[in-house]
Amino acid sequence: MKQKSAKQIKGRKMILMKVKGNHVILSLVALVLGFMIAFSYNLTNREQAKPDLKDKSWDREFQLRNKLLEEEEKTRSLQAELLEKQGKLTSIEKKLANEANVYFNLAEDAEKYRMYLGKVRVKGEGVEVTLEDGTPSNIINDNVNQYIVHERHVFQVINELYISGAAAVAINGQRINQNSYIVCNGPVITVDGQQHPAPFVFTAIGDAEVLESSFNLTGGVKDQLVNENITFTIEKKDKVILEPVMGS
Repeated sequence: MKQKSAKQIKGRKMILMKVKGNHVILSLVALVLGFMIAFSYNLTNREQAKPDLKDKSWDREFQLRNKLLEEEEKTRSLQAELLEKQGKLTSIEKKLANEANVYFNLAEDAEKYRMYLGKVRVKGEGVEVTLEDGTPSNIINDNVNQYIVHERHVFQVINELYISGAAAVAINGQRINQNSYIVCNGPVITVDGQQHPAPFVFTAIGDAEVLESSFNLTGGVKDQLVNENITFTIEKKDKVILEPVMGS
């Protein structure tokens, strides 16, 4: 065999070195490319995973919103129902208030009528009117009937008391009412079957100032009785108590 020349050997070495250099470059390129492919793959997987999380979050938010809307609708419905019931309650309260006022007025009227009928014990301010027989020494005529208190004198006082606003009247402590009967029997009067001698004391409950003023009018009941020789006195009272009609 012919021995290879140094030049050929050198050329082969250079070729081998180039091949090895290319292998190294290709390996580096392959490595970088593989890294890029792996990175791209991981990045793609991550990006694909993100929409799933977003979808789940959006679904959850959507469900919560629907739930909130349902609760708001229920709240509006309950509020409407509450307003309706409050309206009914207000109507009932007004009705009850009106009924209470009616019953109160009825009770007040009933109490007032019981007072006028002499069914209850009453007290308040008022007056005390006293009628006494006149003294014969002051009378020219010796006729006894000219100076004693008669039935009509009693009715004059009673009528004047009621006309002046008296709520209750008693004679010598005996309460009278619309059914009472009064009869004069000589020196005594009979009130509902009970006899009372003079002096006759009329006790009345009402506005004391008005009651007194009505008797003191010029030409009024007081003047008429005095002119008929009857001793007349009237006194205002801060507190008058009248018991119920006997038998009531």
